[in-house]
Amino acid sequence: MTLYQRLKSRITESGLKLRKLVNHMLDNSSDYFLCYYPGDSGYLILRLIRRLINKINFDEHNIEKIKNIDPDSIVVYASKNKRILDFLYYHIKLKSMGLPYPEIGFDFRFFLLLPVKRLVQIFISHMDYFLHHFRFKDAYTTGYATKELSNGKAGFVCLIEEEDFYKRFIKSTPDPLFLLIELQKSTNTAVMIIPEDIIYVTKPMRKDPALTDILFGTHEKPGLIKRFFTILRYPEKIRVELASPVTLKEFINRPEIQRLDSEFQTHRLRKYLVDILNRQRKSITGPVLKSRQEITEDILTQKSLREFLAQYSSENNLPLSKTHKKAALYIKEIAANYNLQIINFANWLLTWMFKNIFEDLVLDQEEINRMREKSTEAPLILVPCHKSHLDYLLLPYVMYRNNMPCPHIAAGKNLSFWPLGPLFRGAGAFFLRRTFKGVPLYAKIFAAYLEKLLYEGFNIKIFIEGGRSRTGKLLSPRPGGIAMLIDAYRNKACDNLYFVPIYIGYDRVLEEDAYLKEIEGGKKNPETLKGLISARKFLKKKYGKVYMKFNEPISIKEYIEEKGIDLSRASSQDHMKFIKSFGYKLINAINRNTVATPHGIIASAVLSCSKNSFTKKQMTSRVNTYMTLLVFMDAELSDTLRIDPDNTLNSVINNFISRDFIELADEDDKDITENTIFIVKDNKRAVLDYYKNSVISFFIRYAYTAMAILEMDRFQFSFSDLIVRYKFLEKLFMDEFFFDEDLTCEQNISICIKGFLNEGILVPDMPDSDLFQITSQGLKKLKWFAVFLLPFFESYLTTLQYFEKYEPDKHDEKERIKKIHSIGTKLYKGKLISLKESLSQVTYKNAVHYFTKNGIKGSGDNVQIEFYKNILDRLTRLIEA
Repeated sequence: MTLYQRLKSRITESGLKLRKLVNHMLDNSSDYFLCYYPGDSGYLILRLIRRLINKINFDEHNIEKIKNIDPDSIVVYASKNKRILDFLYYHIKLKSMGLPYPEIGFDFRFFLLLPVKRLVQIFISHMDYFLHHFRFKDAYTTGYATKELSNGKAGFVCLIEEEDFYKRFIKSTPDPLFLLIELQKSTNTAVMIIPEDIIYVTKPMRKDPALTDILFGTHEKPGLIKRFFTILRYPEKIRVELASPVTLKEFINRPEIQRLDSEFQTHRLRKYLVDILNRQRKSITGPVLKSRQEITEDILTQKSLREFLAQYSSENNLPLSKTHKKAALYIKEIAANYNLQIINFANWLLTWMFKNIFEDLVLDQEEINRMREKSTEAPLILVPCHKSHLDYLLLPYVMYRNNMPCPHIAAGKNLSFWPLGPLFRGAGAFFLRRTFKGVPLYAKIFAAYLEKLLYEGFNIKIFIEGGRSRTGKLLSPRPGGIAMLIDAYRNKACDNLYFVPIYIGYDRVLEEDAYLKEIEGGKKNPETLKGLISARKFLKKKYGKVYMKFNEPISIKEYIEEKGIDLSRASSQDHMKFIKSFGYKLINAINRNTVATPHGIIASAVLSCSKNSFTKKQMTSRVNTYMTLLVFMDAELSDTLRIDPDNTLNSVINNFISRDFIELADEDDKDITENTIFIVKDNKRAVLDYYKNSVISFFIRYAYTAMAILEMDRFQFSFSDLIVRYKFLEKLFMDEFFFDEDLTCEQNISICIKGFLNEGILVPDMPDSDLFQITSQGLKKLKWFAVFLLPFFESYLTTLQYFEKYEPDKHDEKERIKKIHSIGTKLYKGKLISLKESLSQVTYKNAVHYFTKNGIKGSGDNVQIEFYKNILDRLTRLIEA
């Protein structure tokens, strides 16, 4: 063997030994990259990381989004900014939950987190590759990343990073999103991209950065020091949010995406994911915060508004400067002055206050999460019912506590009094007058302000009823606010609006004494600082629980399409008809979300007893009947009624006794038994009526049906016998109660008959027959439902007596109501009407509105007056018989 051959043999032998050694050190694998994190960083490092990570909460609704993904899918988490701490959070947190956790960090290098052995293996592997190919290998061109994803490992990709963009754009390094698109095209397995964000600062972004933003990073992209400080000091303020997963196959199969090549599909995918994350962040932090002055200038310098101001000046012979000055004053009168310091202070104050006056605030977290999801698509218009001044405070408080931006709140100008007006403005309130009549310039400025709020992306809260309900039931919707918001949408202030009907209910309202006074004819006292200070007495009492229910958000864009109406071409009559229809849809949605409270059920039972005295057994029978029907219709019951109804109802009875609503006939009774007799305090009936009305929406169609059955005056009747009277009552009380346009009269009657059959009030005459019979107990129970209408019958009869006595236009609106109330008081004292709660100014106003609309103007309309009087007299006697 020659020297050359021996040398060659030695080299070959050494090479084989070296290869064997390298393979041994690399465990016979060449897949070693800095972008893979195996999770073994060493005891001390892992302990430190876990200690930081465990401070940050992960909500259940986010976890559900991952759990709902097909386990065979390829999962990739997408973050807007590149932060190793975020990767580690999801890696450790999701791994502990048994969920897909990221291991492949695209464009990450976990150099300082890997053990020395693995770093050595990575070095050897890359040097070995370089010596064979004279270039360094990467996880993308070698197919390592896509292979590991296909094998079940989850990935983590960043969307915006200057260094990574430079590499892709200048050096043409592979784009991770490009690889994912190519992977999806080559496999039938779904690639699921989950946009995620860890929001360290939930405050709105400032338009002009402060010094702290320059030194430590902005709210959106905080620096390392700011992030660590927040984790250590305020971990409860950090929000972890996952958007709905994006199915990559569905995305690239969209017609507008499918026609593009993979490179441009990548650009569109990145833009789409970034947009999702931006909208998700905005739903929590709110829009970029501009000063009040900046918003004012933006509004007053709009071209369309400037043209209107010029036209207004010309038509009214006013100098343009004077019109401009008036417009600026209107903006100053209206506009909020959103201030984070005031909102933070209000959060602290309200937390303390609510803990003192309420036992609990009952919410459904899923409903709030659903609302937040919709807020990523368009501004929310929050539409709560209005029963108390606390409504102004409760909804923003709940949103703030659930990491949503406080909405701008439409408030009456009566609340702008000093010094609280500026504080309310700072918390997001903007003020409006009760009427815009006669002030077209004010109306135009107000509409422009609404458009600006929606354009900026703010959520807005309006009270659709216009004012607080003094009766416990919802008031008719006021179309003005809805019309302005829909007009703003039509004027392209935003692409869509989501209206969220919200029910807010109280076991006990703070203003019950004031409402009692106003209902019975007393004057409403204006809001003042002195009045607010005197309200501190409320803090010494407990007012039970507060209930909030958030309905499914309603897209105005989809609703308009569903109705098939072109509002830009609709006549003013059709436009107003659409607005009113939408208003009633919102009101009915709130009604459907009403929570039946024990106070409302007991008050209904007490007032349905025929006399001012009753036994506990009589009341309990009515309560059981009402509760059975509520369960049958799957009504929303308060948590206490669901958990322990008997003890809850007994507790309310004792509460009514302590508040002097009812009293024991025999004060020496120590124990309350079934035969214990109670007396209803006459001067408290209106308050009991308020609480009864808080649940009356559940029973009103049953009351109509029961009344129609009783009027048959026979024990056997057919379904068709009830339709005429039901429709009459529905029309008569259209301003009191709101029928659902999605349900016909026949459908409502059918629902009620099923409920009465379930309760044993009715039985079918024969199987599959249209005939029904009233049972022996049924007649009595039908009156328990019909009696809900009795106060309204008496109020409407009193109103007819006014029309019978006076000529048309004898009195203005206020004087007319006073006269009707005076007539009602005389009738009550003369025992010609039996219920003090029928002396309601609110009901009188509704009665006047109905009768005048139906041809009754005054004493000359005797025929119509007698027609209604005869019907109402007959129905009243049937209930009282």
